Amino acid sequence: MSSDISYFPGCSLATSAKENNLSLLNFCRHIGLNLIELQDWNCCGSSSAHSIHSELAFDLASRNLSLAPAGKPLLAACPSCLLRLRQAHLHLKNDAAARSRYEHLWGRPADLDLNIIHFFEILSAGDLSGFFKDGKNCLKKLKFVPYYGCMLARPPVMNREKNYYGLMEKILSSLGAVPLSWAYSSRCCGTFLSAARPDIVSPIVNNIIRGAASVGAECIVTACAMCHTNLEIRCDLKQQIPILHFSEILSLATGAEDYKGWFSRHLVDPRPLLKSKGLIQ
Repeated sequence: MSSDISYFPGCSLATSAKENNLSLLNFCRHIGLNLIELQDWNCCGSSSAHSIHSELAFDLASRNLSLAPAGKPLLAACPSCLLRLRQAHLHLKNDAAARSRYEHLWGRPADLDLNIIHFFEILSAGDLSGFFKDGKNCLKKLKFVPYYGCMLARPPVMNREKNYYGLMEKILSSLGAVPLSWAYSSRCCGTFLSAARPDIVSPIVNNIIRGAASVGAECIVTACAMCHTNLEIRCDLKQQIPILHFSEILSLATGAEDYKGWFSRHLVDPRPLLKSKGLIQ
């Protein structure tokens, strides 16, 4: 029996990282979760909005909160979206004026009990061992480095919340992959400067890719769709490394066969590596 969870995909998963969205939906269906996308959601206010106009950024995030039905968790897969939604919710809890503005704009009282969760919280909460096709051997010693990016590191106002660093290594190693230690797992990729100052961002990204290559990684597994895109588009090294969304690897491990629409979207084609490991046909 499936459980219903409200779902906020955010701009990245709806556009440049559709493969992240498709593989996430696939995996959640497989483990019995029905993600119900919020109707008529909007940008969470990440990137430029919160840097330029804090009130507008709050309104963008709070409108999405107003669309979430009561009694169900609201899941966000993007760390940046999660941060904006949780910060807006925290602001509503702590500020009566913010609650008044919310009610005026959206015509309903704020749901102060809304549970906003990250995809990682689902993974850490239960036993997933029975959902994977070949158990401990399904990822066939794929050597990877985990890349969480910096957004899960929370600003000080939210520093008591769990950040789930280490979760990708724990789960993927239990499925037969080999996590490698490196110095860049939470290094900022420079994504917010990517459009305006690629001259700054490319050296940052190149250092991250070199770091993965230097420890013998066959691929990088990302926790953030925005980081994933940036690592692909801003790397200008001749020798590049496939970059995979965590949800793609998890879905592959369940025996998913509808992966063709995912990997064809990657700028650095992961299919030769995955075929060489016997993970896809």
